[in-house]
Amino acid sequence: MDQQGITLWFTGLSGAGKTTIALHLEERLQQMGIRVKRLDGDEVRARLAPDLGFTKKDRYTHIERVAYVADLLTRYGVIVLASFISPYREMRQLCREQISSFAEVYVNCPLEECIHRDVKGLYARALKGEIPHFTGISDPYEPPVTPELTLDSKRETPEESANRVMDFLRKEGYIPSQTPNENEVR
Repeated sequence: MDQQGITLWFTGLSGAGKTTIALHLEERLQQMGIRVKRLDGDEVRARLAPDLGFTKKDRYTHIERVAYVADLLTRYGVIVLASFISPYREMRQLCREQISSFAEVYVNCPLEECIHRDVKGLYARALKGEIPHFTGISDPYEPPVTPELTLDSKRETPEESANRVMDFLRKEGYIPSQTPNENEVR
């Protein structure tokens, strides 16, 4: 089967579950023999944008770079799992316009839940004023208005959210209908 590429752009607050869901998807898609590449905000920033901070201008530059890479991979038939806070709607619209096949996946999680999870201790530091330009605390997050898919990471497990994304990919024709290998992963 000639695989068609798409970039699934996971957006949401820090700690919403974007990376965790993408990790589940990556594993399942790989087990199906699907070409997949995960681009994660923290990892990509260290490699592609170590020169950038977190001002609005720097965030745009970072996302422009990521969109370019995501589009290249997408054009070569890779399913790209891009996990980036990308807090501004116009920033995500730029990605939609630059990436040849794009779907916005909103990982919705209330700020209070993200603060409660705070696996990296970032919210605690931001609330003390130690981290400037922190999305959700001192910088805004603009939720998507019409994402292709909304996941509720407070109510759904990462596996349930991954199942919903897999169903979306099947429905849209990016992956074949369920295979025996995939049944073992669920």
